[in-house]
Amino acid sequence: MQSSSSSHVILRTAVRFGVVAGLLSVAWIAALYLIGVNPFGGKRLITMLFVVGAVLAGQWWVRRYFQQVGPGLGRSFGMGILTALVAAVVSATGLYGIAQVAGPNAMQRHLLEMRQLLESNKEAYLQQRDGQKEYERTLQNLASTPQGLAADDLKNKLLFGLLISLPGAIFFRR
Repeated sequence: MQSSSSSHVILRTAVRFGVVAGLLSVAWIAALYLIGVNPFGGKRLITMLFVVGAVLAGQWWVRRYFQQVGPGLGRSFGMGILTALVAAVVSATGLYGIAQVAGPNAMQRHLLEMRQLLESNKEAYLQQRDGQKEYERTLQNLASTPQGLAADDLKNKLLFGLLISLPGAIFFRR
């Protein structure tokens, strides 16, 4: 009975914190779009902080539930990954919707800004070993469709959430 109840607590907490982080990410991107700033560019990276905050806050919250013995490393790590997954899915879905509403002109503006940014940093690329190849690969991998933006957002938030889940799990295991 304890295991089933603890699983429900972990699932509910992960969904709650993940949805909030995802919605905050979507709200940030929508606000950028509404004020006329490129919502798909560098300022979008701030939304990673919402995922970090949700993972760590969720792990802390679950730790409070298991006050006597702590949630343990496995439960805490799983909670962090699940929170990141939910946040990433909500965020990527919202980003896709905003990109669809913004239309092709916003995507073209984004691509132009990203190419200009890459061009201004080309010297730094060329000073590295295999810099020309890396520069061209980065240029090729720029997301140019709403689906590409959403996939990139999903991948980055999942990776970042995974990376922050382990240290958080170690810290909040007891």
